[in-house]
Amino acid sequence: MSRATNAAARALIIIDMQRDFCAPGGYADQAGLDISLLRAPIPAIQALLDAARASGMFVVHTREGHRADLSDLPEPKRLRAANAGAPIGSQGPLGKLLVRGEYGHDLIDELQPQAGEPVIDKPGYSAFASTDLELLLRNRGISELIITGVTTEVCVHSTLRSAVDRGYACTLVSDGCASPYPQLHGAALVMVEVEGGLFGRVLDSHALLAEWEGA
Repeated sequence: MSRATNAAARALIIIDMQRDFCAPGGYADQAGLDISLLRAPIPAIQALLDAARASGMFVVHTREGHRADLSDLPEPKRLRAANAGAPIGSQGPLGKLLVRGEYGHDLIDELQPQAGEPVIDKPGYSAFASTDLELLLRNRGISELIITGVTTEVCVHSTLRSAVDRGYACTLVSDGCASPYPQLHGAALVMVEVEGGLFGRVLDSHALLAEWEGA
């Protein structure tokens, strides 16, 4: 992958840093997951976000969730969430779990979007599935994606793989993404760089910031 891509051709994608995944009482917490692990990438994402904004880079936030009537919730997904102990649409301390418009569905305070930064509401794992993300990227001439967020092995990897199939060059930020399962986080990072970078490359936030500064 060329490292000479200018900021105008890059986009920083921040995946699902929502209260439902990163705050007490949300979906992940209700499912018994360790949200401290899911909150770990916040400082790295903040640093990248500050640098991206300063350079004029396109920033996109995503949120996983469903319509209030759950009409866009596939039955297999409903069953998976119920089996995990956190039925989608059930009432929790932050509102109905993974339902659009509820307090828990919104992004955490530390990573709120600024004016002009689109928020993609997605019903599935990949940020490209049933959304207009690709249209937004193509209209801006974006060719390289910097991918962060949660969880590494589910929504982050689903988005990464979808992006690669669409021809985007991708960088997965190792300390800018997280999983409640450290072994899966590690495996998901390793998968990206097999066969000479099958799905792109992996960098930590410090190396990536240094690269941007030297561009």
